[in-house]
Amino acid sequence: MPPEHRESEQYRPAGRRMAPAEAVYARRSALGWTLAELAERSGLDEATVESIEESGVDPALPLIERLAAAFDSVVRIDPAREPAMRFEGHAA
Repeated sequence: MPPEHRESEQYRPAGRRMAPAEAVYARRSALGWTLAELAERSGLDEATVESIEESGVDPALPLIERLAAAFDSVVRIDPAREPAMRFEGHAA
């Protein structure tokens, strides 16, 4: 999303959903997991995981924590950077 849109009132809610969507997709892809694998590991159904990745779910903290646990990752959120949100594996 272009930076000027992030400041627009009409785009702000969409932007809040896009960052987690991109972060979930990026981490799941990096791990080579299918939607079904992430659904199983997170205790969510596959339709919910798909909706998250399609920016259809607002990113509530309990959901983000649940996904981080499934990924065995920490979550980094920084709206001033791109990507604004990412899941990072724990340091070995």
